[in-house]
Amino acid sequence: MVADEADEIRGDSHGSAPAPLSVLDLVTVGAGSTATDALRTSVALARLAESRGFHRYWVAEHHSMPGVASSSPAVILAHLAAHTDRIRLGSGGVMLPNHAPLVIAEQFGTLEAMAPGRIDLGLGRAPGTDGATAAALRRTDTLNEGADDFPQQLAELTRFLDDSFPDGHPYARIHAIPGPVQGTTPGGVQSPHRPPVWLLGSSGFSAQLAGMLGLPFAFAHHFSAQNTIPALDLYRQTFRPSAALAEPYALIGVSAIATDDEREARRQSRAVALNMLRLRTGRPGLFPDPEDVESHRFSPMEEEFVASWTANIVHGTADEVRAGLDDLHKRTGADELMLTSHAHRGELRLRSYELIADAYGLPTA
Repeated sequence: MVADEADEIRGDSHGSAPAPLSVLDLVTVGAGSTATDALRTSVALARLAESRGFHRYWVAEHHSMPGVASSSPAVILAHLAAHTDRIRLGSGGVMLPNHAPLVIAEQFGTLEAMAPGRIDLGLGRAPGTDGATAAALRRTDTLNEGADDFPQQLAELTRFLDDSFPDGHPYARIHAIPGPVQGTTPGGVQSPHRPPVWLLGSSGFSAQLAGMLGLPFAFAHHFSAQNTIPALDLYRQTFRPSAALAEPYALIGVSAIATDDEREARRQSRAVALNMLRLRTGRPGLFPDPEDVESHRFSPMEEEFVASWTANIVHGTADEVRAGLDDLHKRTGADELMLTSHAHRGELRLRSYELIADAYGLPTA
């Protein structure tokens, strides 16, 4: 691991932002739109984020969800790398139990070769889908197989990334290409960089593992808000300095939507909640139009779910969102805020990030 890798992890805040701001993209597909439309929005959003000083742009792996077109993070990141120049790009995350570690090492080694010094490898242990789909991905009838083996899979992936299997290991003669072995091959020259590894989580398991290994940690506050502070505390308490980090570094994913009109922000946040309600009840679909949400007849139990879910979405005008993010940062002490904005139309997502950037006085070029 190179000496300056910590600089690839730690970001700088701009304007009046309390911490570095970043973007988490699920490539949202709204009703009446296509995956092509959503991916075009992602390119436009990555360019906007780069021009306004957002630190990194991550894509999350999900499967079998019509409203989420981010099933192949490495493919999307390669596309975004071709349309950006400076912003860090990464996975938020790759669900490691779904894949052979060697495949991920090769994919992200290739991305690193495409965009040297700009690639992050965020890893999760959840499937990013339902159990049946996870079984199809993993070619097993044991639906939960893989999650309990996550530390071993992580160790194997790290060995492939560093080309560091010891002599006598069954994989000692196997090399992830592109990778370090190219630099030790006669006549070979290899970049000293390799993607920094992050651990992602929504509970204490990955928080503790990241701390023990001295890795940066990303917590999914946007869908596990009640666990945020306990997980961050556990990460900091168990942190051991490593070659990657001398001190803990934690970001949190935050659902945030800023609009020019406060009423529109409420409409969009209720659409987010209905989308999640459908997913949680086994009826995933395209991201709903807020007009359809307004005509939906919610049961008392559904209204309770919507109220609970929207309470954890920072939404409103730009000033209201800025105040909400400032408060969240103060309460959690997060080193970085990674914002995910969901809306039915791509232009609303773009406008949300633009408004937030303006509220904090982020650079314009």
